[in-house]
Amino acid sequence: MVKVKICGLFRIEDIAVVNARKPDYIGFVFAESRRKVTPQEAVELRALLDPAISAVGVFVDACIEQVVAIIESGAIDVIQLHGSEDEAYIRKLKAQVKRPVIKAVSVERCGDVQKWAATMADYLLLDHKGGGSGESFDWELIGEVDKPFFLAGGLHARNVRRAIKQTRPFAVDVSSGVETDGLKDSEKIVEFISTICSARDKVKRTPLL
Repeated sequence: MVKVKICGLFRIEDIAVVNARKPDYIGFVFAESRRKVTPQEAVELRALLDPAISAVGVFVDACIEQVVAIIESGAIDVIQLHGSEDEAYIRKLKAQVKRPVIKAVSVERCGDVQKWAATMADYLLLDHKGGGSGESFDWELIGEVDKPFFLAGGLHARNVRRAIKQTRPFAVDVSSGVETDGLKDSEKIVEFISTICSARDKVKRTPLL
């Protein structure tokens, strides 16, 4: 069943909400952003996080040494690359850390996703150009994808079921879609996760023909 990632957490209150609702992943942003956390803040927040939830670190063209240091601090389990990192960067990174790597791909036209078919990254993350904008892209542009992917960009409780049905992602990734006035909204997080859970239950109840 599709997994859920709530990205851009930076407050203790946010950790309390996700601990109660248990998404599969949460994200800490280490790149320049209004949601940015420092490595030390990530360590402190991670200490409060339910161990069953995987923490993803979001980086944009960071030096590999910085990524490795944050991994070794215990703050994150998974690495998300959201910049111009190329395949050489990914190979070098994976040679130094034995953790899953997600490579973000801006989907602007047909074929953008297929360019990454042979990547060493474990997952792709398909997003609107630039990412973090809260805008969706044309899902028809995804095409055939052999590698498991996270679907991001403009998702919220009102469109996530349609997104899952149309694109069949490994996971959905939301940030601004569960915010109000730039802060995570506990009611929107609950609604988003509940919507996906109800879709899962519906699939389970559907009899085989």
